[in-house]
Amino acid sequence: MRRHSLWIAMVCTSATLATAAHADFVKDSNVQLKFKNFYLDRQYDDLPAKNWGSWSQAVTLDAKSGYSEIGDTGIQVGVDLLAQYAVRLDGRDTDDYVLPYNKAEKKQERQFGKVGATLKAKVSQTELRIGELLPMTPVLFFDPSRQLLTTYNGAWLESKDIKNTKLTLGYIDSINARYENQPMDLGLWPKALNNDGKVDGMYVAGVDYQFNPNWSASYFYADVDNLYRQNYLGINYKTAFKNQAKFDTHVRVFDNRENGDALYGEIDNQALSLGANLNYGPHSFGLGYQQMFGDHGSNPSAKTGEPYFPTLAGWVPQPYLDNWGVASFIRKDEQSVGATYSYDFKDAGINGLKATAKYWYGWNVDSAYESVNTLTGEGKENEFNFILNYVVPEGKLKGLGFQWMFIDVNFDNINGQTSDLQEHRIATTYTYKF
Repeated sequence: MRRHSLWIAMVCTSATLATAAHADFVKDSNVQLKFKNFYLDRQYDDLPAKNWGSWSQAVTLDAKSGYSEIGDTGIQVGVDLLAQYAVRLDGRDTDDYVLPYNKAEKKQERQFGKVGATLKAKVSQTELRIGELLPMTPVLFFDPSRQLLTTYNGAWLESKDIKNTKLTLGYIDSINARYENQPMDLGLWPKALNNDGKVDGMYVAGVDYQFNPNWSASYFYADVDNLYRQNYLGINYKTAFKNQAKFDTHVRVFDNRENGDALYGEIDNQALSLGANLNYGPHSFGLGYQQMFGDHGSNPSAKTGEPYFPTLAGWVPQPYLDNWGVASFIRKDEQSVGATYSYDFKDAGINGLKATAKYWYGWNVDSAYESVNTLTGEGKENEFNFILNYVVPEGKLKGLGFQWMFIDVNFDNINGQTSDLQEHRIATTYTYKF
């Protein structure tokens, strides 16, 4: 499917356009041109040779059609197109996981892009998507954190025809990582992406159920051929108070085991993640606790650098872990806590401005297991993020956005090849809607 999904979607799109009998296909379409100027600079305290960064400009065409019914069948069809392109303006010739890196020439590529199409069909409230996918689930998530998006190829079915229930079924054939310009086989980080044909793909099944306005639960299962299988269970509680305060809390559990030929060795990891958020006026407070369990198998980071919580190659994010940042807090036996505070300056008369501070602290890392330098004892790590967002709220420049993110990460008795680091990310975005 990986080599042909785009062409299949294109052919189906042509057939759809040729047979479309209703104006909804065009009338309900949404076409946007998105611009993003992105700067990233990472500095290592003790290893300046590892410093990385780049400055790039991207433009993305995001076109989503409406739906057109095929005859009187009740089947509605449409097509989406996502074309992404970025050019390097400046930067170090190092691998920064933002732009493609040419290992032979030891330099960043000056430009790259990718094009994906998705055929979509729905009956009632059940939708099937084939082609390029941007999933948002506990077991698979796309990545918008750098310049171009991480996307996937495959087939994805979601149904809301059962009351208070959403069912999800999916097959992922390949990944097009944020720093790649072509689909690649699935693998485990930090192994490089490739097309060696050893992994056939990833199967996903899940159900989200709303018990009542306050309580909901989710269960998801993922099976990555010859790599790992993952079970996820999440329970969520939400409520609103008379003083307009809102409270949201959840419990999330992951269980990860090796699968099939176990190409990356045994995997034995369980993760518990607890989180709570309180919104009151312009203020938002968050707390999180996270703990890693398990023996972590026979192929530890000491040999491969492999994370203990299985993470797909291309560094696919896991936002369903409460304490997830640059440090990720997923090492053997690690416990961590996190705190977040956000303030919306709207009440202070500055509409569109928001500031967020995040802090995570992790401890109890099994340093003897995880180190390549025979460290022993309990390792620790911490991370601080400060994020400033501003979006022009009105006028001719409405929608123009600015974001500055400062990241500071410190390691103590953890993997001697990793140094403390500081990172700046600056993004300017603008979306033109046709």
